[in-house]
Amino acid sequence: MGVRRVGFDADDLSMPHHTDDVAAHPTLARALQQLREYFEGSRRAFDLPLDLSGATDFQRRIYTRLTEIPFGRTVSYGDLADELGDPGAARAVGQAVGSNPLPVLVPCHRVVRSDGRLGGYSGGLNRKVRLLRLEGLEVEGPRPTSRIYPDVLRLPLQ
Repeated sequence: MGVRRVGFDADDLSMPHHTDDVAAHPTLARALQQLREYFEGSRRAFDLPLDLSGATDFQRRIYTRLTEIPFGRTVSYGDLADELGDPGAARAVGQAVGSNPLPVLVPCHRVVRSDGRLGGYSGGLNRKVRLLRLEGLEVEGPRPTSRIYPDVLRLPLQ
């Protein structure tokens, strides 16, 4: 059984509160531990089973590609569409990224506009900026037109 959903409080990036049920669910306990390590700065990638059964085939392909974007790097919506063999699908990629049920574990915050600007984020731009800064990127601020430094990395994701 894999992790099906990750959620955070409104503007809070702190760790979810432990419940008594965590010990009864080893995958949940591992997910919480790995998220804690990520937010403390000691983890750059996740090693967890993910349950994407609620996603379409197109979304699953995108989410799989997102897990291949390295910590501290970004890729554009258009480049992601190109890598998936559908160069005209940048908007569809953006919609799928915005529907990601596993933020952070499937790092949709690493997808930005082709001009190197922030773009959107379903969890709010403040959260996207904080996640990118946690990964060592400089971001001008929480506006869709804010620039990210270093510029967008052209990644061959295959």
